[in-house]
Amino acid sequence: MLNVRSQSDRTAKATIRDEAMRLFAARGADAVTVRQIAAAASVSPALVMQHYGSKDGLLAAVDDHVIDEFTALLDAIVVRSPGGAGEQPLSGSLIEIAVDALGAESPLPAYLTRMLTGTSEAGRLLFERLYELAQGTLDALVERGAAAGGDRRVRAAVLLTNDLAVMMLRHRIADAIGIDPLSRAGLAAWSREVDDIYHNGLRGSH
Repeated sequence: MLNVRSQSDRTAKATIRDEAMRLFAARGADAVTVRQIAAAASVSPALVMQHYGSKDGLLAAVDDHVIDEFTALLDAIVVRSPGGAGEQPLSGSLIEIAVDALGAESPLPAYLTRMLTGTSEAGRLLFERLYELAQGTLDALVERGAAAGGDRRVRAAVLLTNDLAVMMLRHRIADAIGIDPLSRAGLAAWSREVDDIYHNGLRGSH
């Protein structure tokens, strides 16, 4: 019985956190009440408070969860090369990796937008981790002769910003081009054009 209750508590706590993330991503934390979170999670407001103490405590837990999720995602990008040369970051966009791992309907990209455009320490730490990944990926590509170095600090920031912009401006881009850039078809079209621009410049191959 103790094990069953413990598992149930953990499930309820995670459900509350996930529903809070979805609501915070859609409306902003200031516009969401504990009562609304409880209703979305099908629990009582008292249980939300029991698990997280306050809405601020729940917000901090959601921030930590998003950082953990993206850290795990970024760590998965680093693989051992078959030639035995050690660990190297995979090439490929953060968008593609995120959509493959999370799915296009995940609320994480929308919540990421709020984190990165806010002033929280969690947002700063997440961007720092993402930027480290971009630098590592660029360094690996340069070493393989697959990319020019240039000013690597700035170039890594440019590459990262392009990927983040797609996630952060997803709905505006969809309105402009008529397709969700995080859908499979939209991602394929977006990646094709980005690759062409990166390899051939704006004069491109077509």
